[in-house]
Amino acid sequence: MTAGAAQADYYDYSDPRGRMPTSVRLDPALEARLESLARITGRSKAFYLRELIEQGLDDLEDAYLGAAALEAHRRSGEAAIPLAVLMQDLGLED
Repeated sequence: MTAGAAQADYYDYSDPRGRMPTSVRLDPALEARLESLARITGRSKAFYLRELIEQGLDDLEDAYLGAAALEAHRRSGEAAIPLAVLMQDLGLED
């Protein structure tokens, strides 16, 4: 089978709206909590997993991409702008 054929099979299997099937291994205690939440509320476990990812991804991007940008800035050797100067430049001083 060629790489193109394998890729076509994958896309044929994926959701028609372009969503990708994903699996996650959970600790049994987390799985039980998720199952309970889904059962009590009448929603699917997949609904809550999507909600967690959508809401948590912003926080993860902020944390990890921010840390990566800070490290890149430190490696660049560029001088940092003091907060007071930045606030004044942006018209945010008291």
